[in-house]
Amino acid sequence: MPHSRRGEGAAGDEARGLRKAMELTINDGSKAAPDDVLGVLRESAPFGGAPDELLRKIAAIARRAQYAAGARIYNAGDEADDVYVVASGRIEHIFTSELGAREPLKRMTRGGVFGWAGLLLGHTHRLATVTALEAADLIRIDTEALVKILETEPAPANAVMERFASMIVREFTLPELLAQVRRLSGEPQPEEMSTLELTLYRFGQWAKSPRPYLMLIGFALLLGAWYLTVEVWKLPRFREMPGITKVMQEWFSPNPVYGLSFYTAEYYQHIAVSVWRIAQAFFLATALGVPFGLFLGWSRKFKEYVFPVFELLRPIPILAWVPLAIVMFVATESAVVFLAFLASFFATALNTMLGVESIDESYVRAANCLGASKWQVFRHVIAPGAMPFIFTGLQISIGVSWFSLVAAEMVSGQYGLGYVINTSYMMVRYPTIVIGMITLGFVGYATSALVRLAGDYLMEWRVRELALSER
Repeated sequence: MPHSRRGEGAAGDEARGLRKAMELTINDGSKAAPDDVLGVLRESAPFGGAPDELLRKIAAIARRAQYAAGARIYNAGDEADDVYVVASGRIEHIFTSELGAREPLKRMTRGGVFGWAGLLLGHTHRLATVTALEAADLIRIDTEALVKILETEPAPANAVMERFASMIVREFTLPELLAQVRRLSGEPQPEEMSTLELTLYRFGQWAKSPRPYLMLIGFALLLGAWYLTVEVWKLPRFREMPGITKVMQEWFSPNPVYGLSFYTAEYYQHIAVSVWRIAQAFFLATALGVPFGLFLGWSRKFKEYVFPVFELLRPIPILAWVPLAIVMFVATESAVVFLAFLASFFATALNTMLGVESIDESYVRAANCLGASKWQVFRHVIAPGAMPFIFTGLQISIGVSWFSLVAAEMVSGQYGLGYVINTSYMMVRYPTIVIGMITLGFVGYATSALVRLAGDYLMEWRVRELALSER
């Protein structure tokens, strides 16, 4: 394939002839070995962070070319038909003066990428003249074929295009207005989606990945190990445990032997009571723990006074608080909610404090230089900057509130999943214990998912960042 289709007539033919004479190609017209190309692509700025599957597709369309020292690779104004990646040698890249590049001259070695003009909005011709300063081995990728491949992988492809734009501005010093990359057709890009669409998009990407199948394999291994150890091999440590067959029969029976299954109203009453207690405890822990953690991270004096006491109380197990909770709260229900709140509060406050401390001090200094007041810095820099840590803490918080709730219900509750597990043990209803534990796992997972959805809604910028990185 010719490297340039510049102009018509004798002048154009002569220019192409000179380039052909100076270019020494390896396996002219054949594709380069993908395995040889992968290593070079991984070292380049725009392709380096892309998934291996996408890199292999790009490597499959790559061609390899060698140029002698002094060879002209292309001229400004030639058609921008290929993107080049330097495998070896040195390349000199000179922009035309009208582009306004701060540093028109750039020299590149292995991993350098040039010839990207065809990826920019409104550009189909070369913006620079490129020459091999010494014998050079280049990887050549057809621009339109590259775009078609990128359109099949929207999330990682968008990240590749963003890295192209960043590289052009940072390394080639072109103005940002010129470094606008082309939009990829196909699925909407993350920056164009609403919060709900982003969440569904991320779920779709997750469903297309190997992760759900690996998850199913993990569950299958767990259930298989349970069945084999209890019902087939009957190992000594597992001999008295209820088998998976017995538990499922009891759980889905309209007339359960021990009185608790999907078909009994009491089962849902226990779930509802536990969920209501968790909702109260989690709301209180969030309302008190987030502001408390923000001030711990923001004010050094406040932290010096309060944090030692906080760290003294935090390691105390929840069960140690049970007698005091019963004494402090006359109503048993209040004592259970307090115990669930306590563990949740410590997790929320600590993660919020760490989130504030993780914020780069330069953002605070920049806000101060712009004349922001302390309250404005707190509101517009500290609180938003700590949000990812806060919602990570809330997910941990709701998990620890569940296990502290179960402990509290075992001691002083009358209803709830913890009460079911404890009374089933006392009355030797082992299948009901397992039913309570599995139900607790499902309900706890659902509440954590709700917290994640709330975080996605409040941190739309974070969701877009994760979508771009295919996470």
